[in-house]
Amino acid sequence: MALLLSSEKSLFIQSSELLKDYLAISKFKVVAMLVLTAWVGLALAPDVGRGVFVQLASLLGIGLLSAAAAVINHVVDSEIDSKMARTRHRPVAKGRLSKQHALSFAATIGILGFVMLMVWANTLTAILTLFALVGYAFIYTSFLKRATPQNIVIGGLAGAMPPLLGWVSETGHMAAAPWLLVMIIFTWTPPHFWALAIARKSDYERAKIPMLPVTHGIEFCKTCVVGYSILLALVCVLPYLIGMSGLIYLLGASVLNAIFIYKALKLKIAPKDDTAMDLFRFSIVHLMLLFIALFIDKWLVL
Repeated sequence: MALLLSSEKSLFIQSSELLKDYLAISKFKVVAMLVLTAWVGLALAPDVGRGVFVQLASLLGIGLLSAAAAVINHVVDSEIDSKMARTRHRPVAKGRLSKQHALSFAATIGILGFVMLMVWANTLTAILTLFALVGYAFIYTSFLKRATPQNIVIGGLAGAMPPLLGWVSETGHMAAAPWLLVMIIFTWTPPHFWALAIARKSDYERAKIPMLPVTHGIEFCKTCVVGYSILLALVCVLPYLIGMSGLIYLLGASVLNAIFIYKALKLKIAPKDDTAMDLFRFSIVHLMLLFIALFIDKWLVL
């Protein structure tokens, strides 16, 4: 009896650890943020009478394809990850999951996500989401990341697509309005990621990745962070200017962007050991609250 209980406990622990590894290679927290922005894009789209179930199924499909892209990123970057302190304990880099195992998992959830979008959303959403997967998992990860210090600027478009995907899943066609939401994430991505790159410059040097602080120096990168932070504040006003949102969003965006610019200027003018990581962490909160403000603004108006 004791042996059976011990065996069951060991099996439970192994299953729990495997689940943690699956969630890790899927970048669950990042994907959750992407799904949040897709949900806001869906919520801001014209109401066409779709039910809650098909909307949730569409968001899940977008999430599964995004997770598949994240898994492929772990596989392609496994050698680089093993050289960096921040990523060396990732499941594929550490050898807890084989590349074949990870790719099989990516194929499974990717196909499932694509089928869900075809069935419960529309063909355009499925194709656009697949293009976003290819853009991130292959064009950015396999080529741009290793080829140019502007990698995150060019490759950021793939990660900025979810609001458009959410909108298209609801309406079946593209429009100008959701592209403004794409522009927000596209502009937000460089200062968000460069703050991390500044804090982890030695990691990227060791892995021979041409991130901006490695190729052009930390001070130049800090200047770019400030510039993009100001540009982000301007882009965030556009939804209000075209009538896509109201004063609640404008107030929230203004406060969030003021804090963002303050932290960027602090990084440039009076940095401390944790200033870059402080900006990186705040940028995540910034994007989440910004899109929540967009949703609340629409909900209260209704």
